[in-house]
Order: sequence, then C-alpha cells, then structure tokens
Amino acid sequence: MRIAVVDGYSTGRALVSALRNRGSACVHVQSSPEMSEYFTRGFEPGDYETTLAGGGEPSELAAELTRSGVRRVVAGTESGVILADTLAHLMGLPGNRHETIAARRDKVLMGRVAAAAGVATPLGEAFDDAAEAEAWYLERGLSEAVVKPPSSAGTDNVRFCRTPAEVREACRVVLAAANLYGQRNAVVLVQERVHGVEYYANTVSHEGVHRVAELWRYTKRTGGSGFPIYDYEEPVPVGSAEAAPLRAFVGAALDALGVVSGAAHTEVMMTARGPVLIETGARLGGGTSPALVEKFSGISQTALFADSLIDPGRLAAFDDTAVTWSRAVRNVALINHEAGTVRSLDWTAELEALPTLVGLTHGVRPGVLLEATTDLINSPGYVYLAAEDPADVDRDYRALRALEQGGLYLGAPVQRGM
Repeated sequence: MRIAVVDGYSTGRALVSALRNRGSACVHVQSSPEMSEYFTRGFEPGDYETTLAGGGEPSELAAELTRSGVRRVVAGTESGVILADTLAHLMGLPGNRHETIAARRDKVLMGRVAAAAGVATPLGEAFDDAAEAEAWYLERGLSEAVVKPPSSAGTDNVRFCRTPAEVREACRVVLAAANLYGQRNAVVLVQERVHGVEYYANTVSHEGVHRVAELWRYTKRTGGSGFPIYDYEEPVPVGSAEAAPLRAFVGAALDALGVVSGAAHTEVMMTARGPVLIETGARLGGGTSPALVEKFSGISQTALFADSLIDPGRLAAFDDTAVTWSRAVRNVALINHEAGTVRSLDWTAELEALPTLVGLTHGVRPGVLLEATTDLINSPGYVYLAAEDPADVDRDYRALRALEQGGLYLGAPVQRGM
C-alpha cells in the first residue's frame, strides 16, 4: 500500500517508520518550501520513495498522487493538515469533512464551529487591532485571558494576561509576528482563561468511529512574563472513571469539527462547569516517543494509526478502555532558566544517571545559544521517567528540576547529591 504523508516531520517521522515496518511505501509531500528547523531536524528523505512539492495547484498534485498509486493521504504534522485533507477530498480517499476544513486549522473558526454544535468552548473573539482587543476584555469583565495566534503550534506566542494593558501588549506582539510556519498573523485570538485540570487525547478515527489511543493529564506552569510552560504529563487509563467524561466530550468535539478518518490531538480543560475544548489538531500528537509509550501500555497513537491505515478493521476491533500501563510514567519537558551558549552535551550523562530515566530526546547543540524556556519550541527537549513506584518517578523529577536550577544545559557546575 502506498501512502502520502504531508510534512512528515515531528511525530510524522515515527509514523513513516511504523508504516514501512508494516510493508507500506511512503511518498512525502512538502507543503511549503520553507519550514522551521525545529520541525525538519531529524527528517530522513530516504524513508520515502520520492518527495513532491505541494505549493502548486492541489488538483494537479492530487492527479499525480493518484497516478502513482497512493491510497491514503495523511498529515505528518500541523502544517500539513489543510493540504492533506484537500488532497484526500480531491482524490476521493478516506479523510475528514471538507466543509469544515478551515475550522480544523484556524482556532477562531474552530471555536465557532464547535460551539455551534453544542461543544463547550472558552468565550473568545478575533481582533486585528490590539486596542479593540483590550476594549473587548474590559467590556466582558474578564479577570484573565489567553492571547494566541489563530494558526500556530507549540504555545507559540501564547500568553496568559491578567490586566487590560497585558492583553493589549500581548496582542500587539502577536499581530507584529509570524507564526511558526512563517505566516503573518493577520488577527489575534483572545479568549477567557478557563481553569481546571487539563488533558489531551490522542485519537484515531475511521468512518466516524473514534478510539482514544492515549489520554494524558497535563501539568503546566506560568513563566515570569505570563507564558505557559510545559512541566510534565502523565497517562490516564482510558477505561478509568476519570477518563469517562473526557472520552464522550472528545468524540463530540471530533464530530463537530469533521474529523472522520485520521489522527487527532485534542486538548480539554476539565472545569467546574464540565469539560471545555481548548483546541484540536487533526494530526498526530507531538512531543512523544511512540516506542516508549508502546513499551509501557502496549499501544501508541502512532502504531494504532499505522494499523488503521493498512487495515481499518483493526481500529473497529480496538478496545481503548482495556489499555493499561505497566509502570508509573511521566513525560517531563526540560526547562532552561537562563539564556546562554551551550558548552557541551555532558549534561546528558547527568540525566541518564537518574534511576527512572528511560528516554531522552533533545535538540541542543554545543556552541549554540540556548534561550530561556518560554514555550515548547525553545524547550531543550523532554525525558520519560518510569518506575513501578510513582514515588521513585517523583524523586527523579525533583532531582532533574534541581539540576536545571544550577544551569545544567549551559555546562555550569551541577548540584550533586539530590
């Protein structure tokens, strides 16, 4: 079976590996000639039969893919969502609803479409003027707001605001910037900030049947300038009582946004008034190591998606409520506290010495300026901690954070004996 992957970066790399291991051939479609190094690092052109440029007329590209025998088109990462769904529609292949395609990429439309279908969303509005956004915040009587670009990823230019002046300044910054994919932000999205416990569900769907391959509970912190910083996340068994309202809510959100056949990553805040949709990406979840997830739970979103692409019947037969985790697992985002030039990678040995560390992924290079962490993009990387006893995981998590306070990633002397 030949499958086209649009922008096979991030977790898309793991998907291609899984498909090749299952005997499929892959074609790469690059949606834009310019992609951030954050996404393209680690990309292996040799994993594909060929790479095609996707910047031209979609109908011509669809015809070329049809002639080459492509039977599915999927997005490898967020930037490929629109083109993948467009090509699948033009080629008459399984995919998502074409009439809601824009709502699966633009967070402004996403909120409107979801709300119209009865899915709870934060109060929000889009603005092309920072002063108008400030006035709206005042008129609504909000005490906190979230300001973000409408079509980006990785907490790019996302900021929590508590005052009208902070809202205005955050909006000014977004409107003056381009998103992670090099597109200028014509508008900025301002939403009420909702509080509660945040989760994300990594799902796989086919013909409207949704399965939750992974459900994780977020823990985030707020940086000194109001930026949300990823701290860590832990898996939640899909069959648990904690997961029950989330499963139903995520399914309704996917239906509303027209996710019919494909992968999706949905973020939900469980508030006092019930679950509230933060956003959905119609693609694989990022920032994960599928092989490690499979080691401790037996399945990952990547593996389930690969199986469903080759044999959709595998998805219908998959019981997501039966998945259990053999260890206490924590995916910890690395945090650099002070900008500076990286001296070496000796710090990796310090982390690998942690007894519960089972995986380390990073993009740090010696001699390169490492910024202080303000979002997912400038985080040094992430680690997985796993053990039978959750207390052991927590001990090593705290040891890691103590090492970071000592300037770990810049090669400063580390604090031992934690």
